Amino acid sequence: MVQIEDLRAAFVSRLKRAVAEKEIPEWGAGARLAKMAGVTPKATSKWLNGESMPGGAKMLAVANALGVRVEWLEYGRGDMREVPALPVLDERVPPRGFELESEPGYTGVLQLTAQGSTGSGEDNTHVEIRGVMAFKSSWLRANKLNQRHLDVIYANGHSMDPTINDGDVLLVDESKIEPKDGQIFAMQSTNKGTIVKRLVKSDIDGWIIRSDNPDKARYGDETLRDGEINEIRIIGRVVWRGGML
Repeated sequence: MVQIEDLRAAFVSRLKRAVAEKEIPEWGAGARLAKMAGVTPKATSKWLNGESMPGGAKMLAVANALGVRVEWLEYGRGDMREVPALPVLDERVPPRGFELESEPGYTGVLQLTAQGSTGSGEDNTHVEIRGVMAFKSSWLRANKLNQRHLDVIYANGHSMDPTINDGDVLLVDESKIEPKDGQIFAMQSTNKGTIVKRLVKSDIDGWIIRSDNPDKARYGDETLRDGEINEIRIIGRVVWRGGML
């Protein structure tokens, strides 16, 4: 007799295979899949951790989001896909970086109205392009920064003082979405929205989301265990900040 634990384990194996082949990073996989399938990050985290399985409508939504057959995803029947998935280009997304004709030797990076909170979090429910910020093209090349992966956002709050101050301009490299010990990242939190914090590898389990502000009574560490990484999506690494000294 097949046990429910065996069914869940087999489903999780297929789900993680589909997620990996969709090139969705493990860190933040639940949050990314939730957005793609139109479900909650808490639900996708449970599915990826083998705590539960989606019902019929949500199973179909997940299968469609990952480009796999629902019969394969739910039961392991038949082929994974009907036809090979083809990349879809979204023509609505403007190019992030481009050479400035008016300023030879400089690259323009889009300035967004989005804010990364160094405090309690930002919703950023509506983000617009504010303008363009110019960076020397040679400086970008020297630091191995690809203009197509860069965005400019703004810091809001004091939890990262003195490293990042309230109102500072932040350059975010959205190609760097793998966690690195000691680096500062812009992240999308299920509970807090967009945050800017330092990631520190825990000696015991998982990661620590840390504020640089020495006032730990107000800005204490948050432990993120390995089983919870699906609920936090890394937007990109903060590679530069501009502000008053």
